[in-house]
Amino acid sequence: MLLSARTSIRVRYAETDKMGIVYHANYLIWFEVGRSELFREAGLPYTIFEDQGLGLAVIEATCKYRRSALYDDDLIIETKLESFTSRKVTFAYQVFRGETLLAEGKTVHAFINKEGRIVDARKYPIWEAVLKVCDTIE
Repeated sequence: MLLSARTSIRVRYAETDKMGIVYHANYLIWFEVGRSELFREAGLPYTIFEDQGLGLAVIEATCKYRRSALYDDDLIIETKLESFTSRKVTFAYQVFRGETLLAEGKTVHAFINKEGRIVDARKYPIWEAVLKVCDTIE
């Protein structure tokens, strides 16, 4: 079973435009919050990856906006680990206000080393812990 998480966010005034509508780029920031929390809840905060010299660089991002989020809305970001290999990870997101779907998107990430080169994560000690948590085998 792949990982999933639900993260609550309240829209801050700074995230909106003059009309109180959330600026579109903030959804990508919320996607980052969702995936960070997903890994944290799984016992694999990003700091563990970074301590081992491994990063996850965004190589693709999409977002489909369905309804506007507004200042002071309580939102839920649902994040799912859609696919996972030793070189690439894909996350899927849905942003809800109550039962209303506001946006959905995906991000694709490549594992990189400190020099920014794509690497095989199986060569890092964290890989075994990742396999246990994700219950996936390449």
